[in-house]
Amino acid sequence: MSILFKYLYRVYQLCVAVPLALVATILTALVTTVGCTLGNGHFWGYYPGRWWSRIVVSLFLIPVKVEGRENMEPGQSYVFVANHQGAFDIFLVYGYLGRNFKWMMKRGIMKIPFVGFACKAAHHIFVDRRSPAKMKETYEGARRTLQSGMSVVVFPEGSRSFTGHMGVFKKGAFTLADELQLPVVPLTINGSFDIMPRTRDWHWVSWHPLTLTIHQPIYPVDKGPRNVQAIMHQSYDSVMSSLEPRYQGFVENPNQ
Repeated sequence: MSILFKYLYRVYQLCVAVPLALVATILTALVTTVGCTLGNGHFWGYYPGRWWSRIVVSLFLIPVKVEGRENMEPGQSYVFVANHQGAFDIFLVYGYLGRNFKWMMKRGIMKIPFVGFACKAAHHIFVDRRSPAKMKETYEGARRTLQSGMSVVVFPEGSRSFTGHMGVFKKGAFTLADELQLPVVPLTINGSFDIMPRTRDWHWVSWHPLTLTIHQPIYPVDKGPRNVQAIMHQSYDSVMSSLEPRYQGFVENPNQ
């Protein structure tokens, strides 16, 4: 990227992309909240967020490529598990996965103005790690969502990467899939770390293409701890296989 393009892109962000993205965020939050309160929560809890994500990605002129949508079956409930590279993971998955779902997200998101309230109204699942009882409530909520026929999206690393590499996967999502005998679909995200890693939150967006790879579903072949471990390892290997070579290989994430 040339120096001229870099600074022209920053001027564009300051004058166009950021103000319009903020307006879109507030409007989407309001539409989601009102829609979920008065109407169909499955519709209003998903489609405004999907459109918002696509608008934000378009405003920042980020090209998106999606591979593997043919791997998903219509009407099938899935547990989607993805690597967590950066803030733009949300826009990529929400806007371009092409499947209605609920997020499993950090409880801290509830504190974000407008966004937190909209997520609560849409019945996304907040992961509460304050105590074992709170964690149990979290997974009971996720279980009810999956039993209703909805899919969920989980970042099993638990937090964004500091390096672009993957950390370890926690087993919660895989245990849920095992209990309900549902397929797990690994997702590989590329490009988000280059756009805005967690070390540069609230800084300039760097232009970089985004790619979402939807892998083949992994169906349960057993039930119990061995099945959980097998699906978790297979999912990890699938996600890793499509990462850009410079981000392949395990790197410990210190705050997992």
